[in-house]
Amino acid sequence: MALSSERRDTGTGRSYAGAWLMLFLLIAGSPARAQETSATPPAPVGPQTVKLGSLDLSLNWRSRVEHWTWFEGSRGESTYAFGHSQLRVGIGQKRGRVDWLVEGEQVAILGLPNDAVAPVPLGQLGLGATYYAANGNHENNANAFLKQAYLDLKHLGPMRLKFGRFEFFDGAEAKSADPVITAVVQARIAHRLISNFGFTAVQRTFDGAQFEWTTGSREVTAFAARPTAGIFQVDGMRELDVQIYYGAYNASIKTRSGAGSFRVFGIHYVDTRSALKTDNRSTAVRAADQGDIAVDTWGADYVDAFHTTTAGTFDVLGWGAVQTGRWGTLTQRAGAFVGEAGWQAPASSVKPWVSAGYSYGSGDSDPHDARHGTFFQLLTTPRQYARFPFYNMMNNEDAYATLNLLPLPKLAMRSELHRLWLADAADLWYLGGGAFQQGTFGYQGRPSNSSPNLSTVWDVSADYQLTRFLNATLYYAHASGKSVIAGTYPNREDGALAYVETTVHF
Repeated sequence: MALSSERRDTGTGRSYAGAWLMLFLLIAGSPARAQETSATPPAPVGPQTVKLGSLDLSLNWRSRVEHWTWFEGSRGESTYAFGHSQLRVGIGQKRGRVDWLVEGEQVAILGLPNDAVAPVPLGQLGLGATYYAANGNHENNANAFLKQAYLDLKHLGPMRLKFGRFEFFDGAEAKSADPVITAVVQARIAHRLISNFGFTAVQRTFDGAQFEWTTGSREVTAFAARPTAGIFQVDGMRELDVQIYYGAYNASIKTRSGAGSFRVFGIHYVDTRSALKTDNRSTAVRAADQGDIAVDTWGADYVDAFHTTTAGTFDVLGWGAVQTGRWGTLTQRAGAFVGEAGWQAPASSVKPWVSAGYSYGSGDSDPHDARHGTFFQLLTTPRQYARFPFYNMMNNEDAYATLNLLPLPKLAMRSELHRLWLADAADLWYLGGGAFQQGTFGYQGRPSNSSPNLSTVWDVSADYQLTRFLNATLYYAHASGKSVIAGTYPNREDGALAYVETTVHF
């Protein structure tokens, strides 16, 4: 059972002390036996393992304090801070033909704002409001549940079978010996449609099975599962009435000057929940539509890296998908694509990696016809591609540029600039990352105000590996809202997000 505090009627009701105290205790309690690590660039940290006899023990403790300055309308508190902690402890074994893991998660979300949920169309003013609404309107929430429990049967000839409760990321199954290909796939291909929503306090997992068949540089993957609840609510134990089926063919390609990675994939998504669908139809029409969602997504992507001795390394990628099927009583017809190119300078002390790209996810041009034209991003991690997560790929155009630097062996810095539009002004401005409660759809919509101009966003982050066991991240983003945002939030169309995060892992 989730443990929650009752709402306090004390002005704004915000309590920052618990969040800051949690962060202080985490930093102060970092392991004294920590040692320096190698010059590998810092990256998002997963559980590492230590031996406990014949067993492997893993621990991953992530703590974050977030400060939100949401766009401001006539109602609700749009500026606040809160904190959350996620502790994952696992025990398992890696043997010759079988791996197994049992992992528990304990999560606490503290100091949520009790006045940041405003009437429509203002809605939830940032993720603090989303956490608050998802947890029964309580400011402080905590719970523990089974995060993962699986068997992984290996070396079945060219095959492998994993089943139970585990995390899955579409596109991440691609393998390459080229580190540039691996980095691009993980950063710009994986997680687009199926993921654990890793940025959130609770995240999601899947109950199901994954099959792999590998021969040489080719791999076939099949995955079928039901997602768990969680993400924003602290109860992440239950399954949802959603099914996801994924199949992909991956090929690692060796070229004369570098390497490539190619994937074709198909996904069948079925949602039989009774949650009110989020789209650009009127509330009454959507409430009357009790039909299931059954969307098929067909796509392909290719990444290529070519290395030169004098001009550095270049990379390009293309990703595209089309959707068919049913959106309740409507026919689903939608599509999306991404194109990007990057360059890494040769022999530079700060190792700059510059890239630029364009992302498009279709919108719906007519709320009164029988077709749903909004690209549906399924069960994604929107923040992988929208680091200030007030938008996603749905009804979205995004022209962007990124800069990655390694000024120190243990310090990685990244900055992004995005210019955002709605793909169709007749559709909504969408937020969210997919189903996380039985009765909540998982995506929110705001009016377009008959304009396509959404925002310009700039951000910067720094990831530093303090010790062998402790990483720290600082992040800041500023969004300059345009007419879409100003039409709903006239008092302040600009927004900001800042956070500090630490991760202890072994």
